[in-house]
Amino acid sequence: MNPLRTFLCIAAACWWAAPTFNAYAQRPAAAAEFPAKPVRIIVPYPAGGLGDIFPRALGIGLSELYGQPVIIDNRPGASQMIGAQLAAKSPADGYTLFFGSVTSLAINVSAQKSLPYDPVRDFAPVSFCFSTPLYLVVNQALPADSVKALIALSKARSGGLTFASGGPGTSTHLAAELFRSISGVNLVHIPYKGSAPAMTDVMAGHVDMMFEGGGINYIRDGKVRGLAVTGARRSVNAPNLPTMQEAGVPGYEAAIWFGIVVPAATPRPIIARLSTDIAKVLNQPRFKERLPALDIAPGSPQAFGDYIRAEIPKWRKVIETAKITIE
Repeated sequence: MNPLRTFLCIAAACWWAAPTFNAYAQRPAAAAEFPAKPVRIIVPYPAGGLGDIFPRALGIGLSELYGQPVIIDNRPGASQMIGAQLAAKSPADGYTLFFGSVTSLAINVSAQKSLPYDPVRDFAPVSFCFSTPLYLVVNQALPADSVKALIALSKARSGGLTFASGGPGTSTHLAAELFRSISGVNLVHIPYKGSAPAMTDVMAGHVDMMFEGGGINYIRDGKVRGLAVTGARRSVNAPNLPTMQEAGVPGYEAAIWFGIVVPAATPRPIIARLSTDIAKVLNQPRFKERLPALDIAPGSPQAFGDYIRAEIPKWRKVIETAKITIE
């Protein structure tokens, strides 16, 4: 018999004689055996977009490491609040992970009137995963080949231009609102339940433009036209694409990031195990080769927690400066 199982049997037999010892013994055993069943990653995005592709790749790596299935549970909608609330209320045993982002863990605090969860109180950080700039893209039929031309077109066209986003208050929404507040571009917001369907309509010509983290892939495939990147410096994946500042929008800078969190009461040894294992998967050369456009940088739970707490006031300031109307 497995030595660990033998120990547990002895502890159970001594329940009446030593209840305190029994309770003490079972807690470390549970942590030591993790994971003993399938792990679920709640993803607040529909299938197909960047927010779905990455956790699926992570899930495959963890499944190989654990010898257990890692299930991707897509729960899109309501600016990621549906998935986040479900994750926050899930059992705190390490078997439910949440693939959070700048939207669900920082922006929603200020962008939503009634947030059904608290990113700091209800979640324990596990690991930062990656960050990426957004790309300003337009459909191929739009007669604008630069940011300046886009701004001029928006002001000349009756009703302005339409822009798609992954939903009200998301990073893709805020990026466009920041663009509007700085440049005076005339825009109309068309929200979607996730970036994938939003980009589909941009490619089809139903919407004029969008800021999207995975936009580089669509630019390379010729499905949309890229005008600029939102980071402080040019992207190594699109070195010929100017930054928004270089394109004539002074002071503009935005990026999106993602990471794994778990329900707040999850035992710290399990959090440490998850953080270590996620880093093992993300640091694999084959993983980075599969997603070369991303700045993958796993970190400690403490570092990720500090980052989240710093991002909340940063985006609150952006929302207030841009005078965004909460929907």
